[in-house]
Amino acid sequence: MVLTVGETQDKYIETGVLHYLKKLQHYVKVEELALILPKKLNSLPADEKKVKEGELILKQIEIGDILILLDEKGIESNSRQFADFLQKQMNLGQKRLVLVIGGAFGFSKEVYIKANGQISLSRMTFNHQMIRLFLMEQLYRGFSILKGEPYHND
Repeated sequence: MVLTVGETQDKYIETGVLHYLKKLQHYVKVEELALILPKKLNSLPADEKKVKEGELILKQIEIGDILILLDEKGIESNSRQFADFLQKQMNLGQKRLVLVIGGAFGFSKEVYIKANGQISLSRMTFNHQMIRLFLMEQLYRGFSILKGEPYHND
């Protein structure tokens, strides 16, 4: 599951995300859920907003889920290493792998405590809408690597 805080406003990103979601269905069932934030959260200070977003995130996590945060301080890897990570998660036989893209201010302390790990797609900062597209492409690339298909070139 890919869990995101907030909706995507840009149609070109949504089109790209749907493109990769459709391609991923060839390999694995991937569910995407965008948490719709109440408008009143926009007026809260950053720390309070992170706590409220964290509560919404944690409500989606079930017993047995592996919770991985996309975080700028997370572990970086290349595409083959990411594919290996995906394979290891599948080999564990856990219920669900939940990859979470947080809001503009990151994650609350409670979410970090609950998380099983953190990954970073880049040390650069991108908005959460762009990261959705990048993550979907990397998921597709990772599964194509695992299947030995020619999408990825080393």
